[in-house]
Amino acid sequence: MKRELENIYYNRHLPHYQPLQASYFITFRLSGSLPAQIIKQYKHERMMYEKMIRHDMNDNVKKRIIDIRKKYFQKFDQLLDKCESGPDWLCNNQIADIVREALHYRDGSQYNLHAYAIMPNHVHLVFDTRSTCDDSVKGTSKYPASAIMENLKWYTALKANQLLNRRGAFWQNESYDHVIRNQEEFNRIVRYVINNPVKAGLTDSWDDYPYTYCKYDEK
Repeated sequence: MKRELENIYYNRHLPHYQPLQASYFITFRLSGSLPAQIIKQYKHERMMYEKMIRHDMNDNVKKRIIDIRKKYFQKFDQLLDKCESGPDWLCNNQIADIVREALHYRDGSQYNLHAYAIMPNHVHLVFDTRSTCDDSVKGTSKYPASAIMENLKWYTALKANQLLNRRGAFWQNESYDHVIRNQEEFNRIVRYVINNPVKAGLTDSWDDYPYTYCKYDEK
């Protein structure tokens, strides 16, 4: 069991649990899209809460930690939706088109694409790797979502920087990834993703927004 956990869990700045075959909710954002001081503050608060929870001899430790991480994800996402600092290159339709085309290009080979929303400074994405995770992902990484995102972000950053005539980091290095546990959570997350532009005031209806996609009829 210990060896199995080592193969699917690792830490850098964020915790990642990545089974080879699973459904994933991914959020990735532009480099510099959130103030460094706010990130530092939120991460410190989250780690302090998690530390207190781990020292509490309670059977619900795992669930409470998951709830804390969801809470702070929502805090970050609300700041991103306001788009009050940092670049908003994804407002450029040509840049957004690069990302949209790259997301669809990998559908059926690296993942099954279920939904996404391309916002001015970040992207929400839902996919699964149950039947389509190809050899390029399976054979090169124990962490399939990270391998997929590394390739996707490298390509889109290269194309976007060429279009913008700039150099340097385009995407924030690390993405937020969450393994979707069941159908109820899957449905809730898909609704969250496609309605993000509505919540942010970018459109009145998710299906009127040109950079939202849903594989299913959510009307």
